[in-house]
Amino acid sequence: MKIVFFATPDIAIESFKYFINSKDYEVCALVTQPPKPSCRGKKIIQSKIKTIAIENNIDILEPKKISKEPELIHKLKSYKSDFFVTFAFGQILSDEVINIPKYATINLHASLLPCYRGANPICEAILNGDKKTGITTMKTVLELDAGDICLQEEILLDEEITTPELMSKISSLSPALLDKTLKGLYKGTLKTIKQDKNRATFTKKITKEDKQINWESDAQKIHNKIRAMHTINTCHTSFNGKLVKILKTKVINNDNKARCGEVLSIGKNGISICCAKDALLLISVKPEGKNEMSAYNWSLGAKIKTGDILKSC
Repeated sequence: MKIVFFATPDIAIESFKYFINSKDYEVCALVTQPPKPSCRGKKIIQSKIKTIAIENNIDILEPKKISKEPELIHKLKSYKSDFFVTFAFGQILSDEVINIPKYATINLHASLLPCYRGANPICEAILNGDKKTGITTMKTVLELDAGDICLQEEILLDEEITTPELMSKISSLSPALLDKTLKGLYKGTLKTIKQDKNRATFTKKITKEDKQINWESDAQKIHNKIRAMHTINTCHTSFNGKLVKILKTKVINNDNKARCGEVLSIGKNGISICCAKDALLLISVKPEGKNEMSAYNWSLGAKIKTGDILKSC
């Protein structure tokens, strides 16, 4: 089967490598977002998936806006592909592009559709404290993540899993589901299922305010937020006017009638902070201008004592 693979972030790498190494597929090209400057704007950083394409002599297409680049669309048509496969590509495809391949354009979405349509399904599932999520392959249509479902696989979530950890799980499970999907459609043995639009939910864009911790929330909600945004949009609080990123926490029972944000105890296992319900044990943090460290070591350097208040900011 001839495919064109559309992807940009690292989560799609395992699937891309699978197709490259499989004798059942010919990867005609990689379509990926144009490279962007590094965080400090000094140099252009190539994505890892593009590097893999270069190493394997695969054509690379980098449209700024694929729906408005006729020469690129003509190039896509020239491959005479059986399938287009999209996985966190980052651009909306036009109807013309969707209909180029012989069989279908297939998308791998990181949720159990129709739940969590949109750009942040992984973060949203953890943020909401879900007990399970999953991955879905679907036929791409113009409406956002609304195409017929091909296959799905559930992923159980524990109360400690973070977004990077869930991304890793999804990355490792996706190649097999994509392979089964394409072969089923190619052989005509896979029957798709229409989504129930009445059950559809949508993810929201993460804002700067979403990264702030409100100690007047329940400890479980704060814990979910920290897990959801771990290393991606890290949550922060402040102490003595300086920002502190919180990286790892644990919910603990608390009947103490202290103020929200108050330091209840300090020990080598962490710093416990009073919340609206229960308390949150801070395990690892990244103080402003410093490297990641244990919360206990931070307490020593910052001279934190019981009764001090961490502030929402």
